[in-house]
Amino acid sequence: MSLYIDTLLFTSNIVAPIFFIVSLGYLLKRWRIIDQGFIDTSSKLVFTITLPALVFMSISRMDFQAVFNPTLLGYFIISTLISVAILWQASKYFIKKPEDLGVFIQGSFRGNYGIIGLAISFNMFGNSGLALASLLLVCVIPLYNVLSVLALSLPMQQTNGPSITRPIKEIARNPLIIAVLLALPFSYFGWGLTAVGDKIGNYFASLTLPLALLAIGGSLNLRSLRDTSGQSSWSTLIKLVIMPLVLTFGAWLYGFKSQELGILFVLFGCPTAAASFIMAKAMGGNAQLAANIILTTTLGSVITLSAGIYFLRLWNLI
Repeated sequence: MSLYIDTLLFTSNIVAPIFFIVSLGYLLKRWRIIDQGFIDTSSKLVFTITLPALVFMSISRMDFQAVFNPTLLGYFIISTLISVAILWQASKYFIKKPEDLGVFIQGSFRGNYGIIGLAISFNMFGNSGLALASLLLVCVIPLYNVLSVLALSLPMQQTNGPSITRPIKEIARNPLIIAVLLALPFSYFGWGLTAVGDKIGNYFASLTLPLALLAIGGSLNLRSLRDTSGQSSWSTLIKLVIMPLVLTFGAWLYGFKSQELGILFVLFGCPTAAASFIMAKAMGGNAQLAANIILTTTLGSVITLSAGIYFLRLWNLI
């Protein structure tokens, strides 16, 4: 039980600052210190500049060749594609509004792996775990962003008219995907930025999480939380329980064990990423639903991640 308490406290220490800043954003909006103009502007700034800077800085610093593991990457990619396809087919029968459908799908699979996942992986396995987790991040960011663009844009074609080129254009001009493509040569060839460029990149990257979380908090309201409680609850259940349980079990059956199995569980069990709100708002999705899903998954992940790690260790799987 002491192992569970230690894991619970560690997870809480990671999640608590996120929840605090979201709550602060909600209060600042209520106190009229920030307004809708701030939320719109900060969301656009994060989507176009600071979040791409964070993505670029994270990937460009990785030693891609040193941690390359094609089996692990292959399982993540294939399992994610299959699970998102099943989720998409199932949810479209229950969610009729296109602006809700894409947000629901994105919120159910897109985890906050770059912030929470890396921290937990490092705490569990040290530098070797951080290196392996960083390798997955190279695939997580582009795959999640491409799938998110498709999830948010394709349902909207029901109202805007069908278009083959629109999703392709959305992917090609997505700032996060562009950042990944620019960063990969730096990671692969071991290139580095100048001292000035590195410092500028860090300045922009450090703005990302506070601005995004304040915007999420400012978009929350109790009425919207009640109105979307069913969808956000189901998305939370899928993100924190069903997907990590099924996909981690599948990884165990496939033969993954110890460090690889633990990192895959953390990857699939992370709460929904703050970037999902930014992208939903930028692409015309239901931003309030996205904010609600982030809030509920962030709070719930304290229990689910801690419990999952506890049982994996109890059963000597990691």
